[in-house]
Amino acid sequence: MTGPDSAYDRKLQEELANYRDVEMVHDLPPIAEYWAATHLVPIARQFGFSTITQFYCQYILKFRSAQLSVNELHIISIGAGNCDQEAEIAGQLVAEGVSGFVIECVDINPDMLERGRQAATEKNLLTHMVFNCGNVVATGMDRTAHIIIANQSLHHMVELELMFSKICDCLHPQGYFLTHDMIGRNGHQRWPEALRIIEQLWSELPSRYKYNHQLQTRDEMFVNRDCSQEGFEGIRAQDILPLLTDRFDFELFLAYGNLIDVFVDRGYGPNFAADSIDDRQYIDRIHALDQQLLESGEIKPTRLLAAMMHKGAGAEQQCYRNLTPQFCLRDPDKS
Repeated sequence: MTGPDSAYDRKLQEELANYRDVEMVHDLPPIAEYWAATHLVPIARQFGFSTITQFYCQYILKFRSAQLSVNELHIISIGAGNCDQEAEIAGQLVAEGVSGFVIECVDINPDMLERGRQAATEKNLLTHMVFNCGNVVATGMDRTAHIIIANQSLHHMVELELMFSKICDCLHPQGYFLTHDMIGRNGHQRWPEALRIIEQLWSELPSRYKYNHQLQTRDEMFVNRDCSQEGFEGIRAQDILPLLTDRFDFELFLAYGNLIDVFVDRGYGPNFAADSIDDRQYIDRIHALDQQLLESGEIKPTRLLAAMMHKGAGAEQQCYRNLTPQFCLRDPDKS
């Protein structure tokens, strides 16, 4: 049920208020930057890019070179927020000499989109960026999109099935649907098999590393919090990968992360100093354990970087090692 008095709409109004003044949505602690630079960038380089911006631009340029008859690229970014990622993409494309493109930034939060408009103005990118305030699921997408981007937005969405249907309807026959998102358990909880390992690691961790900077609590015992109880954070995260697998073919599928999330995210990540050899070595060990357990199938990944096409459109799937979409699926009913 939706409407002015429904639980969904009350939650939506809270979400809008929570992000009204948030200018650094994707800001992470320095230890997360260390982890990404040390362990994720070398993997990404095997597939032709080093940053998220380069990933998006790589597939935009690939479509551009294959579809020379398209005069102007129409790129839609769903849940664009402050549009900082979109501005980086636009700036990179301009630097690459691409002129015929427009990025349509769609979000439900007018305050965030206005910050995006101001940033685009300052960077002289307004000719390449437009701003559409509204619920894309409710209003629909009324023209063909050559590229559709969902950057850290899918895990905030309730109506995933409808969203993916709309993407299928408006995506160009040879277009790309690109995403960088979360695919773990709902509310970013740990599944039981990962929780057991986290609890063991937690029991060995000194107390100074157990302070939650977001909630301002010290958690001597690890708390498997459901973040979706307070808003839309991770509301249907565990459904994202199964639904994508049913509806799209993957040209690139990079799945990663699980145990490491707890130690590098905004809550506990600030406790680890990126300039500390001991802290860096600890993060290295957690990452190595993650990779070992992911590749054995004992735990499943929580993060995804993917380039997708319509079913049967000719995508030639690339994955990292044995971490294919089917291998990375996790049955939610498994105990």
